[in-house]
Amino acid sequence: MNMKPLAAVLCLALLAGCAHQPPRNPMATWVPSPNHDERRPVVIVLHYTEQDSVEQSLHTLRTRNSGGPVSSHYLVGDDGAIYQLVADGHRAWHAGGGRWGTITDLNSASIGIEIDNDGREPFTEPQVQALLRLLDDLTTRLRIPRTQVIGHSDLAPTRKIDPGPLFPWKRLADAGFGIWPADDASPPPEGFDAMRALRLVGYDTSDPQATIRAFRMRFRGDAQTVLDEEDLRILHALTLPDGAGLAMAVEPVPGG
Repeated sequence: MNMKPLAAVLCLALLAGCAHQPPRNPMATWVPSPNHDERRPVVIVLHYTEQDSVEQSLHTLRTRNSGGPVSSHYLVGDDGAIYQLVADGHRAWHAGGGRWGTITDLNSASIGIEIDNDGREPFTEPQVQALLRLLDDLTTRLRIPRTQVIGHSDLAPTRKIDPGPLFPWKRLADAGFGIWPADDASPPPEGFDAMRALRLVGYDTSDPQATIRAFRMRFRGDAQTVLDEEDLRILHALTLPDGAGLAMAVEPVPGG
């Protein structure tokens, strides 16, 4: 009896079994514990592609751009089609250097969603509805707080402007994602520290003008670099204890 084919099959079976084993440190004795979980993202970062088509973006996200290899977990087309490029549990290369609150490695802590948009046109209705469905799925299934939906410009205000001033943040907030000030939020008290409030929201304030621009793109829809009284009211609302100044979140309805 020729044992070589059987030996080959056994070797393949052993290799297949090893492929599913978690990495182990050869210095230590493996004594497995059931008390663990997968590493889970805690933030969702929204981008626009700044390219001409879904096909071009799919190619870029599977190869590279001018800065090197780049990817994201999802891409949402302007027709509402949703594409997944990287598994939720894997680290996609979408955020780059930046900071949000105490998180400095956003790629390791986030889900990246690219949106097919060149930065100069309104986001389409099918696209927004698809994004809302995707956000509902991700926040529910991965237990990501619904407030933790941010833009690329929020975490990297000195070098990024996406998803840009045309992005409908209020629409997302009305569906229960991200943060938004209540319409009846009161103005701040005298001596209110706007820079401290920006840090409490999550922004890095090492470059104040860039940070203010990112803040205003999200909450005012422009790219101004000076805070006015309405900005102070918004910041005060966003940083009140227990979310007292936030707009009431509602559950998204099917279809957005």
